[in-house]
Amino acid sequence: MTQAENIAVDATLDATGLLCPLPVLKARRALKPLVAGAVLEVLATDPGATKDFEHFCATTGCELLEASEQPGGVLRFRMRKHG
Repeated sequence: MTQAENIAVDATLDATGLLCPLPVLKARRALKPLVAGAVLEVLATDPGATKDFEHFCATTGCELLEASEQPGGVLRFRMRKHG
């Protein structure tokens, strides 16, 4: 994965407080209008989100650039839309 500080984000989705499968479903919807190569950042608090986004990216072809835990237990995911 790429250094988190060097990733330019095109859109951010706040999915904090949502449980599986809502963060992934909302991310799928948020990616649709983005152009190929755009980066979506998702903030989530669901403990299962890491596995969910790893699977989502593996099955959709999106590149998972970052999966990290931020202060306050917020998980941050950054993914590049495939072309």
